[in-house]
Amino acid sequence: MSTVVIIGAGHAAGQAAASLRQDGHDGPIVILGDEPYIPYQRPPLSKQYLSGEQGLDRVYLRPQKFYDDKHIDLRTGVTVDAIDRNARTVHTTAGDTIAWDKLIIATGSRVRRLTAPGSDLAGIHYLRTVTDVDGLRGDIVAGKKLVIVGGGYIGLEVASVAVTAGMEVHVIEMEARILQRVTTPEMSAYYHQLHTSRGVHIHTGMGVLGFTGEKGRVTAVNVPDGSFAADAVLVGIGIIPNVELARDAGLECDNGIVVDDHCRTSDPDIYAIGDCTNHPNPLLGRRLRLESVPNAMEQARVTSGNIMGGDKVYAAIPWFWSDQYELKLQMVGFSADGNQQVLRGDMAANQFAMFYLKDGVVVAADAVNSPKEFMLCKQMIGKAVDATRLGDPTADLKALISA
Repeated sequence: MSTVVIIGAGHAAGQAAASLRQDGHDGPIVILGDEPYIPYQRPPLSKQYLSGEQGLDRVYLRPQKFYDDKHIDLRTGVTVDAIDRNARTVHTTAGDTIAWDKLIIATGSRVRRLTAPGSDLAGIHYLRTVTDVDGLRGDIVAGKKLVIVGGGYIGLEVASVAVTAGMEVHVIEMEARILQRVTTPEMSAYYHQLHTSRGVHIHTGMGVLGFTGEKGRVTAVNVPDGSFAADAVLVGIGIIPNVELARDAGLECDNGIVVDDHCRTSDPDIYAIGDCTNHPNPLLGRRLRLESVPNAMEQARVTSGNIMGGDKVYAAIPWFWSDQYELKLQMVGFSADGNQQVLRGDMAANQFAMFYLKDGVVVAADAVNSPKEFMLCKQMIGKAVDATRLGDPTADLKALISA
């Protein structure tokens, strides 16, 4: 019986272990996670878990009983510090050595941190783990001031929770618009108006020079033209893939751990899945590194199938989602790939889909409170459509797909 060791205990790792058992692997499976928690979902952290709508038990990917029943050796609070490819072992900081026949690296990513003066003051938060959110939750207090550095999805999701809780919220974004790296000017303008209408103050084209504090705790965020008073700060300026273990083991890394379309690294007995991977997408014709739950889950399933002797290729159109206030944004594909936009629905009513076409072919869509359009768009990717009918809310999208 072969032993599969999984480094990491996030979405990808939890799904990989579950898929291996489902696919018939009856040998040992060991999950090594450096956090004190069993695998959990990250998307609710900045939304329902932060707001208190969901407790930790509802954030877990699966209950502890699942791993016990499936005889999955789940070890939390364990940090792997080396991979020995020749001996086919991993070594932990506690001094343990664990042998493997197949190794899955699911080390995920970590937050990018600021190094500006005062960055080490108490009250400056990042958001990546349960522990991070537990720390931030204590500072979500009505009447207090929260300054968010970074106008990406994480920052805006936290802004929606904080302003709803009665805080004064300021978002500082160094780019010319919020969400500039991930969406179109039209969608940026839509979310800018949405947040300002709810009371969030958004400042674009503005960098942060540092932080001021009293008695070791942040009291202000310094910007070129002055400062913003702050009872707490959230920094959301992106993430960095955790590739150090793979790189030190001699595996190929380039903006992530380089894998092929079977999720194999440059060592055929070592796979990598999730946020930490740089993988090819045959449907898009290029390599990607995705920060996406669906990507992590599907790579886990593909890896399991291939470890079990299959020939599974990872080929999926990326999709994502973001919850802000009562609105659910669902995205498929990349809007930057399009050269034409088609609006279906009413942006003012907060229910619409923006389709992106390239030379008449659907390549992406953003759907706000429009799950039907989102699901159908996933079927439309790569298909040529009549743009006029696509934008007509009375036209049948299913018929358009068939046509």
